[in-house]
Amino acid sequence: MAEGWGRKLLPPEVAVWSAGSRPARVSRDAIAVMNEVGIDIAGHWSKSIADVPLEQIDLIVALCAEEECPVVPRPIARESWALPDPGAVMGSAEERLNAFRATRDEIRRRVEGLARRR
Repeated sequence: MAEGWGRKLLPPEVAVWSAGSRPARVSRDAIAVMNEVGIDIAGHWSKSIADVPLEQIDLIVALCAEEECPVVPRPIARESWALPDPGAVMGSAEERLNAFRATRDEIRRRVEGLARRR
């Protein structure tokens, strides 16, 4: 979701990548709630930090909460946006979607703040 917001809200000259320490399939719930706001992330895939061109990175935004955050081989400015994992929510389909919506909206708010600072 963060990559989708970054690509939508940041200037076109800002390259946006997403990666994690344990890549997994992009959640159908994440795809659904991003579609609700007109952003298609169905073609996105989960990448390892090794798949990102770190030599081109000047800021890492870590969204990790309890899980392991990726380690990078050189000093890069970092922000930590520890957010709860909506995929960990158990409950009805609507409760899960609401968790994804809350995370989606919080990520949007934070990317908008980042865009104002860049």
